[in-house]
Amino acid sequence: MNKILPILIGLIPSISFATSDTSALDLTNHWAGYLAVILFVIAYAFVMLEEFTHFRKSKPVILVAGVIWGIIGWVYASKGIPHAAEAALRHNFLEYAELFLFLLVAMTYIEAMRERLVFEKLKVWLISKGFSYRQLFWLTGFIAFFMSPIADNLTTALVMGAVVLAVGAGNARFISIAFVNIVVAANAGGAFSPFGDITTLMVWQKGLVDFQQFFSLFLPSLVNFLIPAAIMHFAIKNEKPQAIDEMVDIKQGGILITFLFLLTIATAVSFHNFLHLPPAMGMMTGLSYLMIVSYFLKRNYSSDNPFSEKFDIFRKVSRAEWDTLLFFFGVIVSVGGLGFMGYLALVSEAMYVQLGATYANVLVGILSAIVDNIPVMFAVLTMTPDMSLGQWLLVTLTAGVGGSLLSIGSAAGVALMGQSKGYYTFVSHLKWIWAIALGYAASILVHLWINSALFDVPI
Repeated sequence: MNKILPILIGLIPSISFATSDTSALDLTNHWAGYLAVILFVIAYAFVMLEEFTHFRKSKPVILVAGVIWGIIGWVYASKGIPHAAEAALRHNFLEYAELFLFLLVAMTYIEAMRERLVFEKLKVWLISKGFSYRQLFWLTGFIAFFMSPIADNLTTALVMGAVVLAVGAGNARFISIAFVNIVVAANAGGAFSPFGDITTLMVWQKGLVDFQQFFSLFLPSLVNFLIPAAIMHFAIKNEKPQAIDEMVDIKQGGILITFLFLLTIATAVSFHNFLHLPPAMGMMTGLSYLMIVSYFLKRNYSSDNPFSEKFDIFRKVSRAEWDTLLFFFGVIVSVGGLGFMGYLALVSEAMYVQLGATYANVLVGILSAIVDNIPVMFAVLTMTPDMSLGQWLLVTLTAGVGGSLLSIGSAAGVALMGQSKGYYTFVSHLKWIWAIALGYAASILVHLWINSALFDVPI
């Protein structure tokens, strides 16, 4: 962590140079470009096969990122313009640094809340109420939908997945359908909040959509969740699982940490909206809240007090999703390299000029289900097509909810496949793709209808 600050400081002077450089070479018809594309495709094949190979997704993309920029550096050095590539890479580093710091703070808070048993308390409360399977199906779905905008879709899916596994023990059909519902709900809920998904966070940090404007996607997102849920509802027997009598107490400081997490989000929003500073700075300020509280929790620890327990803030940082954070580095730097070679300009021409913005943005959602929404959205942001506010909201919606079409299309789906112990698989999710596709199409139509005025608002 102590190495990050000097890197960030070193990046700041290079921003204007990186964005205004005009000496970029078109390598789309060069051997270097062909080789870079082939290597990226191979790396992403490893990412998509992670479930079967158990080869962590960060490893191939980081390697390929280094190789792609090594190729770029070699070509530019041979042409006598090495500093153009250097400035472009520094610009990619800056984009990643802001995303990294933002996510690191969010993941640290989530880990702290998990360790303080905040999520475990929610799980036990649901289990102990004696709800029917249909009621649990809707409850876990709605909680996932409204929890995802704050806690992100990955964490939400894991928490709700644990609830479903606990209450549905022995009922494979219920677990499978409930997991599909959770994936759809978590992705839909994450689409109308800057904090709900990496793609929405990227759009917000880029300054293309204001914080409050994301909430224009609430109704389209709700429709995206409700239509497949209403269809799957009839596939669940209206039976009651056996109630479990279990008690869990939130550890000391758990409620305070939850409040501080909400305060941290408010700080990040305020820094961005009112002070015009990067949201990551607000999140880092919020991390200091947690660090100060951790000091007092440590001081209040006593081995004789059953309600106190050691709290180490740096242990929470170490338990962040480092594979995910490093994966983002590989993706952003790799896609940035392909963009610098000229490929994203070609894609932008093919999609946004020839197809038109609406059809292109709908296609982005479908691609998100196959490739993953993060590189797809980063590619769109790098291309920066000339679109209205309504179109930017449309691509934010489709990239967020499009990943629900396949289980491998979102972090929530991949995580639940690993958690489900075989109950939820690629094939079990595929059975409901027609219902999810109906929700996807309906959400787009609702957005085009209720937010039609935004399609005349320029960015």
